[in-house]
Amino acid sequence: MTRPSYIFTSESVSEGHPDKVADRISDTVVDAFLAADPYSRVACETLVTTQRIVIAGEVRGPGEVIDGLEDQIRAAIKDIGYEQHGFHWATADYACHLHAQSADIAMGVDAAGNKDEGAGDQGIMFGYATNETPELMPATLQYSQNILSVLAKARKSGEQKGLEPDAKSQVTLQYENGRPVRATSIVLSTQHKEGLSPADVHEIVKPYILKVLPEGFIDAATEWHVNPTGNFVIGGPDGDCGLTGRKIIVDTYGGAAPHGGGAFSGKDPTKVDRSAAYMCRYLAKNVVAAGLADKCTIQIGFAIGVSKPLSFYVDLVNGNVDPAKLEKVLPELVNGCTPRAIREHLKLNRPIYARTSAYGHFGRTPEADGGFSWEQTDLADELKRLA
Repeated sequence: MTRPSYIFTSESVSEGHPDKVADRISDTVVDAFLAADPYSRVACETLVTTQRIVIAGEVRGPGEVIDGLEDQIRAAIKDIGYEQHGFHWATADYACHLHAQSADIAMGVDAAGNKDEGAGDQGIMFGYATNETPELMPATLQYSQNILSVLAKARKSGEQKGLEPDAKSQVTLQYENGRPVRATSIVLSTQHKEGLSPADVHEIVKPYILKVLPEGFIDAATEWHVNPTGNFVIGGPDGDCGLTGRKIIVDTYGGAAPHGGGAFSGKDPTKVDRSAAYMCRYLAKNVVAAGLADKCTIQIGFAIGVSKPLSFYVDLVNGNVDPAKLEKVLPELVNGCTPRAIREHLKLNRPIYARTSAYGHFGRTPEADGGFSWEQTDLADELKRLA
């Protein structure tokens, strides 16, 4: 039984956090290959540090894509906003160490003869949804993401000229009867221009934070920690090395649900670490959107080279349908939840991934070109009928 009253915390990081810069670069590589050939294979890792960008990994796709990657990567860093002495989009050293995908891995994943496309790796993937926010996401994480998103828009529009790209947020909420009722603390650390004090930064960011959280959530007892260490001028890859895939809890559910351990960024959709996690979220969200439970957790297990899932598990909180029934019905709605069925149902073989690299892969709005297709609730009506 879920505890009715408790305090819970989630954090987020901005697009300028060094690990998120690395994620953005890796997903820029994925998009570049998928734009050239929707069936490209990509497994790209990125390292960023002081005035240095290094990409490495395995790819299968048009060779000429690699020649144009540097310009696209520099454009991505420029879009984030890095024009600093310690990390500048135009002058940072760039090194590319991409090479051909392993033939052994390709053999296991490719469809051939009577063999369907297999999973790109073994592993477990989770999806989660909760009705505590309109986005059907944990409130602590959703508000943490939204705070950084609105601050980034203010920075990039020029509305707030004192802010720089690197930032972290953290929201702690008090829950009563399983529902969030107030914020016990707000933590915000943001890189800023030289000369601003923590009090100056507090004055800049507080109005944006107040707009993000529901009315009444922040009260006189809420603790504020804005740039609690003091100065935060040196940041981003100059202040800390960044690597792809180090913010997997920020990317998913903020610690409110299990995680299989696999990162998303830098991977094409044959990698079930990414595509199956998207499918689990899609199905869990539709279960909650259909009103079949207050919370839903779904797990899928795969073996490398094998198309049929090894397991499909559903767990509900305050559910009004037998989870075992959903374990049978949900995979049938997606043609067995094989790697191919997942890719085709969500139309994942498109260059839609760079936009996922910051502010969460989930809790976003489905877009006209197919971005965030896993956030649709188009199965909800059918699930209501089946229930």
